[in-house]
Amino acid sequence: MSGLIGKKIGMTSLFDENGKNIPCTVIEAGPCVVTQVRTNEVDGYEALQLGFDDKNEKHSTKAALGHFKKAGTVAKKKVVEFKDFATEQKLGDLIDVSIFEEGEFVDVQGVSKGKGFQGVVKRHGFGGVGQATHGQHNRLRAPGSVGASSYPSRVFKGMRMAGRTGGENVKVQNLRVLKVVADKNLLVIKGCVPGHNNSYVIIQK
Repeated sequence: MSGLIGKKIGMTSLFDENGKNIPCTVIEAGPCVVTQVRTNEVDGYEALQLGFDDKNEKHSTKAALGHFKKAGTVAKKKVVEFKDFATEQKLGDLIDVSIFEEGEFVDVQGVSKGKGFQGVVKRHGFGGVGQATHGQHNRLRAPGSVGASSYPSRVFKGMRMAGRTGGENVKVQNLRVLKVVADKNLLVIKGCVPGHNNSYVIIQK
């Protein structure tokens, strides 16, 4: 599966040929350097390791610097492996946004925005106690009952409760590529992708 590492720039909107306003996300996709070529003989599987976004040398370990030196490049902040890459690549090759075409569909993976500790209404979509009936005047967003009394005398595992929300790996599938700006390494993708602005995303086709 071919792909690139990118950085979410932000959201905007475009008008299509029918005059409809389409929300879209702008992603800086690549260029990525092939930092390692995994093979069946050595690693037991085949994959391409890509590096993206230059990292300051003083913030890198000597092991990392030696690893990237083999590919003839500087240390990278983000490294991701892609299995079953569509084209044959060699160590040190540069892969840019030109591997994508306008109109095709891609999957985008990223870490969702962290929202901190949230209640059940925001975290799980509970409706609250509802309609303020039966004397409920100050518990509209409460979780309600979480377990029986005498049996089983405990709360079942997996019960939906308040807790830390967001900050999870999320993949959004089948997003259409609206525009490819090759000279600026930009992808304009229909809809929204996970993560805050300037966060790393993985684009797979």
